[in-house]
Amino acid sequence: RYVADHAPEGTLHAVLLRSPHAHARFRISDVGKAGAMPGVALVLTAQDTASLGDLPCQGEIPGTDIVVPPYPVLARDEVRHVGDAIAFVVADTPEKARDATEAIAVEWEPVAPMIGAAAALEPDAPPVWPKTIAPRGNLAFETEIGDAAATTRAFATAARTVSLSLVNQRLVANYLDTRGVVAEYDGERLTLTLSSQGSHAVRDVLCRDVLKIPADKIRVVTPDVGGGFGTKLFPYREYALAAFAARRLERPVKWVADRSEHFLGDAQGRDNLTRARLALDAEGRFLALDVDLIADMGAYLSFYAPLIPFIGAGMSPGLYDIPVCHVRVRGAFTNTIPVDAYRGAGRPEAAYVIERLVDLAAREIGIAPDELRRRNFITAMPYTTPTGKTYDSGEPGRHLRRAQEGADWNGFERRLAQSREAGRLRGIGIATYVEACGNNGPDTARVRLDDDGGVTVLAGTQSTGQGHATAYAQIVADHLGLAPARVRTIQGDTDLIATGAGTGGSSATEKLAGMIKDMAAEALETAAGDLEIGDGGAVRVAGTDRMITFADLARHARTRRRALSAEDAFTPQEATYPNGTHLAEVEVDPETGATRIMDYRVVDDFGVTLNPLLLAGQVHGGTVQGIGQALMENAVYDAVSGQLISASLMDYALPRAADVPPLAFETCNVPCRNNPLGVKGAGEAGAIGSCPAVMNAVLDALWRAYRIRHLDMPATSERIWAAIAEGRRLHTL
Repeated sequence: RYVADHAPEGTLHAVLLRSPHAHARFRISDVGKAGAMPGVALVLTAQDTASLGDLPCQGEIPGTDIVVPPYPVLARDEVRHVGDAIAFVVADTPEKARDATEAIAVEWEPVAPMIGAAAALEPDAPPVWPKTIAPRGNLAFETEIGDAAATTRAFATAARTVSLSLVNQRLVANYLDTRGVVAEYDGERLTLTLSSQGSHAVRDVLCRDVLKIPADKIRVVTPDVGGGFGTKLFPYREYALAAFAARRLERPVKWVADRSEHFLGDAQGRDNLTRARLALDAEGRFLALDVDLIADMGAYLSFYAPLIPFIGAGMSPGLYDIPVCHVRVRGAFTNTIPVDAYRGAGRPEAAYVIERLVDLAAREIGIAPDELRRRNFITAMPYTTPTGKTYDSGEPGRHLRRAQEGADWNGFERRLAQSREAGRLRGIGIATYVEACGNNGPDTARVRLDDDGGVTVLAGTQSTGQGHATAYAQIVADHLGLAPARVRTIQGDTDLIATGAGTGGSSATEKLAGMIKDMAAEALETAAGDLEIGDGGAVRVAGTDRMITFADLARHARTRRRALSAEDAFTPQEATYPNGTHLAEVEVDPETGATRIMDYRVVDDFGVTLNPLLLAGQVHGGTVQGIGQALMENAVYDAVSGQLISASLMDYALPRAADVPPLAFETCNVPCRNNPLGVKGAGEAGAIGSCPAVMNAVLDALWRAYRIRHLDMPATSERIWAAIAEGRRLHTL
């Protein structure tokens, strides 16, 4: 059951009035007509919600001065992107609420919008914010990582250098269920049922920063979630407005975005412009990396926004032994929808830059791309990068070799000849990746023995399609000798568990196992050290047939008014560093520019595999998202009006089943040293390695035929066709 399925008795429905302009001053001259329409219960404007705080930005970067403009739940006097909200209407039905928004009288004074991050940082660029708020114009922040002086010296002594300018285009996170919220008020306390990636974080921020009420006055419940991809991690204006309206009306208030509103109301992803240089010695070993990145922040700073490019900057060296590195990061305000975390959150952008650079270097100095990678891979772990990350484990050379073997790398020339005979181009591309993840916290888990002998896990984490319930059941079942079907998982409810950000389920289960043995020792009148937890949910005296089932043990505890329940919290001290190789092989039709992926291989190091099917599902999903970005996805704004041109699924292309080949996936695991289970995060990995692998394959095909050096994502058939036409023209000169 998703949020859209939740409908308490007497529920009212809300619709927002959103700006049709990218930048405009406005005045709401009349809401009386809208408020008097049949079925309308409430019309809210910024004047009505003056007691609410602004949406916060918590993406602080140490030592960096960040301009954080006000981000009101309803715009005050000026809107700064298409879709900015100016009114919130509540009525009996969504249709009545929508009709009422059209009756609100608004006087608009459009202002020329600022579109494009690079243009926004020009001295004469139109300002998104007045100087009283943003004294540096459209520069939201500037920071750097690494050693600029050492990097400059390394480039001065390099035998070869390569450079590249790249666009990592803006994306829209198209999840299965759009965001929504149902707010209920019982006279004392609010309950918000919403689609999120973390009930606790949403509750804490709403209470502290926006609603300004104690956290115990709100319960946040997250039911089933059909995908989040980072953009459901944080609170949005609609959650606060629904809560405000529910308290005022003392009736449930429901808001659910339709797909069109999703394009205009949710944070978007990526949108970086990058210039990068790589220095090499005469033997092709990397000496230094220099990156200059401009990140489009949109009109407001969303919750984590400044952190996203900063996190990516820290992963710039990838899996390569690069002695020195320098990354400059700038954030720019534009009159577009705010940008925030999207699957990978900075790490895909970093992997794309280094992997494109490595392929370009291999091509320009005449070394095979796999050989250049092997020559520069990190070979000894732990390893501290020049950006300060310490990789604990990994064997990049091994997973690259496995990927090549699976793809029949040595047989590529034969397949290339077959494609040429058929009049098509063919290319093969490698990308390796590493990401930092799994260092959020703290998280609490409670594991409880139930009366029927089963076990309930109460987890602070939130599944958005990853299969947490299955994985937790497997962990608990392995510890307690139960069938996984006897383990029930409850998550996403702030009333049932204290905190939520990671997972502490394993340690809590171990505590419960000890409590079970102690209680069984009392019931069986023996020492706990003589007991063992066996299969089937029972405790046995070792070497005998004496035993007590979990169900009998639960009854024994109940008669003594004692609970068999254990709780533990886990705060990871270090990140995990999953890494791997993606390998793509493509054919390109030179007459149409159409690309077909012929083979795709992924070899990942995830430390320890808990559930192979869940793992494969995460890798497949992320890989398809990366393929979508490489070949088709693009959130495009009109440079003059600021309108989002690709504002629906009619204009925003997503990969379909026919666009994706069967994906070959395997693991090449090296256990992580930074957590008790030895696992490494897997949810984002597929989206990190796939973009550069596909683009490197496409460019390999274009380079072999027409010496085409560069192409930006998305590599649509139109762009490829145009590049081929230009390549042919230059080829004949």
